[in-house]
Amino acid sequence: MRKALFLRLFLGLAAFCILLPAALLVLWSAAARWSWPNLLPESWSGRTARELLFGAQSIWPLLGSSAALGGLAAALATLIGLLTARAAALYDFPGKPLVRFAGLLPLLIPGTVFAVGIHLALLRLGLADTLAGVLLVHVMTALPYSIAILTDVTAALGGGLEEQAAVLGAGPVRGFFAVSLPELTPGILSSMSMAFILSYSQYFTTLIVGGGRVRTLALALVPYIQGGDRSLASVYALAFTGSALGVFALFETLIHRWQKRGDRP
Repeated sequence: MRKALFLRLFLGLAAFCILLPAALLVLWSAAARWSWPNLLPESWSGRTARELLFGAQSIWPLLGSSAALGGLAAALATLIGLLTARAAALYDFPGKPLVRFAGLLPLLIPGTVFAVGIHLALLRLGLADTLAGVLLVHVMTALPYSIAILTDVTAALGGGLEEQAAVLGAGPVRGFFAVSLPELTPGILSSMSMAFILSYSQYFTTLIVGGGRVRTLALALVPYIQGGDRSLASVYALAFTGSALGVFALFETLIHRWQKRGDRP
């Protein structure tokens, strides 16, 4: 009983800490004037929200471009992560520890150092201030997480099922897609979810590598926060948080449905 009560109190406190800032964002997005020390706005206005959602400065193109960039980065990071995970978990080859260490390098290098260094490299390659350069950096940022998730899933599954499929006459490609891929799908979806959120929330690397030419929702949000325009910042923050949570909920729903499908006799 005490453990259950403590758990409920903890969950209630966590929910309060999450919902209170969200409620403040909603209030600020509709506030025309809110000065200290008033607990509620002095006047209300939906002009900012209407302009950003439906006006000339519509937020929808930014949402679309950010989601497309995040989805492509998530797909590429997951694909590379899956190939790396299979090599690391199922095969022995010279330099295998080095491959694992190289996959963690983006996590070991500070973000500022990484952004400046990769920007100098992309300048020489002609990829600075381009969408391709930003996409490459987003993939590199998400890759360590994809490799870690998929390596654990692949190691847990092992190669026994594919070996049995090969005994029954299936080739390597057919054995992977018919036997291993369905079992790896929840891990693949988890990797894509994590990689999407990481790409979607990138600000500094996108600003440095994209040179302000590649516009994303995170890139548009931060200047309003720094500039003190709380109404505009709140609308952007709500759109950013809501869209990210929506994509995360979509992946979670797909994972649960796939797992329930696999549990059926």
